[in-house]
Amino acid sequence: MATCLLLPIPSKPQNSNPNSPKHRHTKITTCSSSSSSLTAQSQSAKRHLLSLISDQDRGLKTQLDPPKRASIVEAIDALAVLGRDTVTTGGSLSATWRMLWTTEKEQLFIVENVRLFGTAAGDVLQVIDVENKTLNNVITFPPHGVFFVRSVIEIASPQRVNFRFTSAVLRGENWEFPLPPFGQGWFETVYLDDEIRVVKDIRGDYLVVDRAPYAWKE
Repeated sequence: MATCLLLPIPSKPQNSNPNSPKHRHTKITTCSSSSSSLTAQSQSAKRHLLSLISDQDRGLKTQLDPPKRASIVEAIDALAVLGRDTVTTGGSLSATWRMLWTTEKEQLFIVENVRLFGTAAGDVLQVIDVENKTLNNVITFPPHGVFFVRSVIEIASPQRVNFRFTSAVLRGENWEFPLPPFGQGWFETVYLDDEIRVVKDIRGDYLVVDRAPYAWKE
Protein backbone atom coordinates (compact mmCIF):
# COMPACT_ATOMS: atom_id res chain seq x y z
CA MET A 1 0.00 0.00 0.00
CA ALA A 2 1.35 3.41 -0.97
CA THR A 3 1.47 6.24 1.57
CA CYS A 4 1.61 9.87 0.40
CA LEU A 5 2.14 13.03 2.46
CA LEU A 6 1.63 16.67 1.55
CA LEU A 7 4.39 18.76 3.11
CA PRO A 8 4.29 22.60 3.28
CA ILE A 9 7.70 24.05 2.38
CA PRO A 10 8.32 27.74 3.20
CA SER A 11 10.07 29.80 0.55
CA LYS A 12 11.63 33.26 0.46
CA PRO A 13 9.60 36.18 -0.87
CA GLN A 14 10.07 36.72 -4.59
CA ASN A 15 10.02 40.55 -4.41
CA SER A 16 10.17 43.42 -1.93
CA ASN A 17 6.54 44.48 -2.32
CA PRO A 18 5.37 45.32 1.22
CA ASN A 19 1.92 43.98 0.38
CA SER A 20 3.35 40.58 -0.56
CA PRO A 21 3.32 37.81 2.05
CA LYS A 22 6.68 37.39 3.71
CA HIS A 23 6.43 33.65 3.44
CA ARG A 24 4.90 31.52 0.79
CA HIS A 25 4.28 27.84 1.20
CA THR A 26 4.67 25.36 -1.58
CA LYS A 27 3.10 21.97 -1.18
CA ILE A 28 5.08 19.00 -2.37
CA THR A 29 3.99 15.42 -2.40
CA THR A 30 6.19 12.63 -1.14
CA CYS A 31 5.23 9.00 -1.56
CA SER A 32 6.62 5.79 -0.25
CA SER A 33 5.37 2.39 -1.31
CA SER A 34 5.85 -1.07 0.03
CA SER A 35 5.28 -2.30 -3.53
CA SER A 36 8.65 -0.89 -4.58
CA SER A 37 10.32 -3.03 -1.93
CA LEU A 38 8.40 -6.08 -3.13
CA THR A 39 9.43 -5.40 -6.72
CA ALA A 40 13.07 -5.13 -5.70
CA GLN A 41 12.82 -8.45 -3.85
CA SER A 42 11.17 -10.09 -6.86
CA GLN A 43 13.83 -8.85 -9.25
CA SER A 44 16.60 -10.04 -6.94
CA ALA A 45 14.97 -13.45 -6.53
CA LYS A 46 14.44 -13.71 -10.29
CA ARG A 47 18.07 -12.90 -11.05
CA HIS A 48 19.13 -15.54 -8.54
CA LEU A 49 16.94 -18.17 -10.18
CA LEU A 50 18.12 -17.30 -13.70
CA SER A 51 21.72 -17.49 -12.53
CA LEU A 52 21.16 -20.96 -11.06
CA ILE A 53 19.66 -22.38 -14.26
CA SER A 54 21.92 -20.57 -16.74
CA ASP A 55 24.37 -23.48 -17.13
CA GLN A 56 21.93 -26.37 -16.72
CA ASP A 57 21.28 -27.14 -20.41
CA ARG A 58 17.53 -26.69 -20.00
CA GLY A 59 17.51 -29.13 -17.08
CA LEU A 60 19.53 -32.01 -18.55
CA LYS A 61 22.45 -31.41 -16.18
CA THR A 62 20.13 -30.89 -13.20
CA GLN A 63 18.87 -34.46 -13.50
CA LEU A 64 22.30 -35.68 -12.41
CA ASP A 65 22.81 -33.11 -9.66
CA PRO A 66 20.27 -33.40 -6.80
CA PRO A 67 21.84 -30.58 -4.72
CA LYS A 68 21.58 -28.23 -7.68
CA ARG A 69 17.97 -29.24 -8.25
CA ALA A 70 17.20 -28.55 -4.59
CA SER A 71 18.77 -25.08 -4.87
CA ILE A 72 16.73 -24.27 -7.97
CA VAL A 73 13.47 -25.49 -6.42
CA GLU A 74 14.24 -23.40 -3.34
CA ALA A 75 14.69 -20.33 -5.57
CA ILE A 76 11.40 -21.10 -7.32
CA ASP A 77 9.61 -21.41 -3.99
CA ALA A 78 11.03 -18.03 -2.94
CA LEU A 79 9.61 -16.42 -6.10
CA ALA A 80 6.29 -18.19 -5.50
CA VAL A 81 6.03 -16.61 -2.06
CA LEU A 82 6.60 -13.15 -3.56
CA GLY A 83 4.03 -13.80 -6.28
CA ARG A 84 1.38 -15.54 -4.18
CA ASP A 85 -1.12 -12.65 -4.23
CA THR A 86 -0.83 -11.89 -7.95
CA VAL A 87 -3.15 -12.90 -10.77
CA THR A 88 -1.21 -14.78 -13.43
CA THR A 89 -4.03 -16.16 -15.58
CA GLY A 90 -5.02 -12.95 -17.36
CA GLY A 91 -4.11 -11.61 -20.77
CA SER A 92 -0.41 -11.38 -19.97
CA LEU A 93 -0.32 -15.19 -19.89
CA SER A 94 -0.96 -15.23 -23.64
CA ALA A 95 2.40 -15.52 -25.39
CA THR A 96 4.90 -17.83 -27.04
CA TRP A 97 6.94 -19.02 -24.05
CA ARG A 98 10.38 -20.57 -24.57
CA MET A 99 11.69 -23.18 -22.14
CA LEU A 100 14.78 -22.22 -20.15
CA TRP A 101 14.68 -25.06 -17.61
CA THR A 102 12.41 -27.87 -16.54
CA THR A 103 12.16 -31.09 -14.54
CA GLU A 104 9.69 -32.65 -17.01
CA LYS A 105 11.28 -36.00 -17.90
CA GLU A 106 9.41 -36.50 -21.18
CA GLN A 107 10.56 -33.21 -22.66
CA LEU A 108 14.12 -33.67 -21.43
CA PHE A 109 14.21 -37.20 -22.86
CA ILE A 110 13.28 -35.91 -26.31
CA VAL A 111 15.72 -33.01 -26.12
CA GLU A 112 18.54 -35.35 -25.12
CA ASN A 113 17.85 -38.28 -27.45
CA VAL A 114 16.49 -36.77 -30.63
CA ARG A 115 20.03 -36.67 -32.03
CA LEU A 116 19.71 -40.45 -32.46
CA PHE A 117 17.32 -39.66 -35.30
CA GLY A 118 19.80 -37.42 -37.06
CA THR A 119 18.46 -34.09 -35.84
CA ALA A 120 18.62 -31.83 -32.79
CA ALA A 121 16.03 -30.15 -30.62
CA GLY A 122 15.56 -26.45 -31.18
CA ASP A 123 13.30 -24.24 -29.09
CA VAL A 124 10.85 -25.95 -26.75
CA LEU A 125 7.76 -23.78 -26.51
CA GLN A 126 4.46 -23.33 -24.74
CA VAL A 127 2.07 -21.24 -26.81
CA ILE A 128 -0.89 -19.93 -24.81
CA ASP A 129 -3.93 -17.98 -25.98
CA VAL A 130 -6.14 -17.16 -22.99
CA GLU A 131 -8.88 -15.51 -25.04
CA ASN A 132 -9.27 -18.48 -27.38
CA LYS A 133 -8.64 -21.00 -24.58
CA THR A 134 -5.85 -22.86 -26.36
CA LEU A 135 -2.40 -24.14 -25.48
CA ASN A 136 0.20 -25.79 -27.72
CA ASN A 137 3.22 -27.60 -26.31
CA VAL A 138 5.87 -27.50 -29.03
CA ILE A 139 9.29 -29.03 -29.63
CA THR A 140 11.02 -27.78 -32.76
CA PHE A 141 13.57 -29.69 -34.83
CA PRO A 142 15.21 -27.15 -37.14
CA PRO A 143 15.07 -26.46 -39.95
CA HIS A 144 11.63 -27.95 -40.67
CA GLY A 145 10.57 -30.50 -38.06
CA VAL A 146 8.18 -29.96 -35.19
CA PHE A 147 6.20 -31.98 -32.68
CA PHE A 148 3.30 -30.26 -31.00
CA VAL A 149 0.39 -31.17 -28.76
CA ARG A 150 -2.82 -29.15 -28.91
CA SER A 151 -4.85 -28.50 -25.76
CA VAL A 152 -7.89 -26.59 -24.63
CA ILE A 153 -7.61 -24.65 -21.38
CA GLU A 154 -9.88 -23.30 -18.66
CA ILE A 155 -8.98 -20.69 -16.06
CA ALA A 156 -9.57 -22.34 -12.69
CA SER A 157 -8.23 -19.71 -10.25
CA PRO A 158 -6.03 -16.59 -10.16
CA GLN A 159 -2.96 -18.79 -10.80
CA ARG A 160 -4.24 -22.18 -11.98
CA VAL A 161 -5.10 -23.29 -15.51
CA ASN A 162 -6.74 -26.62 -16.31
CA PHE A 163 -5.87 -28.20 -19.64
CA ARG A 164 -7.00 -31.14 -21.75
CA PHE A 165 -5.01 -32.52 -24.67
CA THR A 166 -7.00 -32.73 -27.90
CA SER A 167 -4.51 -33.90 -30.54
CA ALA A 168 -0.83 -34.18 -31.37
CA VAL A 169 1.12 -33.80 -34.61
CA LEU A 170 4.60 -34.80 -35.76
CA ARG A 171 5.42 -32.72 -38.82
CA GLY A 172 8.29 -32.60 -41.29
CA GLU A 173 8.96 -30.40 -44.31
CA ASN A 174 6.54 -32.22 -46.61
CA TRP A 175 4.70 -34.63 -44.35
CA GLU A 176 2.57 -34.78 -41.22
CA PHE A 177 1.69 -37.63 -38.88
CA PRO A 178 -1.29 -37.11 -36.51
CA LEU A 179 -1.39 -38.71 -33.07
CA PRO A 180 -4.31 -39.21 -30.67
CA PRO A 181 -4.88 -37.01 -27.60
CA PHE A 182 -3.63 -38.35 -24.31
CA GLY A 183 -4.54 -36.76 -20.99
CA GLN A 184 -5.37 -33.71 -18.97
CA GLY A 185 -4.16 -31.84 -15.90
CA TRP A 186 -3.41 -28.39 -14.51
CA PHE A 187 -0.52 -26.01 -14.00
CA GLU A 188 -0.01 -22.99 -11.78
CA THR A 189 1.96 -19.94 -12.83
CA VAL A 190 3.50 -18.98 -9.49
CA TYR A 191 5.44 -16.03 -10.89
CA LEU A 192 4.90 -13.91 -14.00
CA ASP A 193 6.41 -10.67 -15.26
CA ASP A 194 7.30 -9.05 -18.59
CA GLU A 195 10.24 -11.40 -19.09
CA ILE A 196 9.72 -14.79 -17.48
CA ARG A 197 7.15 -17.18 -16.12
CA VAL A 198 7.61 -19.87 -13.47
CA VAL A 199 5.30 -22.88 -13.30
CA LYS A 200 4.44 -25.83 -11.08
CA ASP A 201 2.16 -28.57 -12.39
CA ILE A 202 -0.07 -31.41 -11.32
CA ARG A 203 2.82 -33.90 -11.30
CA GLY A 204 5.08 -31.77 -9.13
CA ASP A 205 7.27 -30.73 -12.05
CA TYR A 206 8.71 -27.25 -12.51
CA LEU A 207 9.12 -25.10 -15.60
CA VAL A 208 10.90 -21.79 -16.18
CA VAL A 209 10.23 -20.03 -19.49
CA ASP A 210 10.86 -16.66 -21.05
CA ARG A 211 8.90 -14.73 -23.65
CA ALA A 212 10.19 -15.84 -27.05
CA PRO A 213 11.20 -13.06 -29.48
CA TYR A 214 8.71 -14.44 -32.00
CA ALA A 215 5.17 -15.84 -32.13
CA TRP A 216 4.93 -19.52 -33.05
CA LYS A 217 2.10 -20.48 -35.40
CA GLU A 218 0.97 -23.87 -36.59
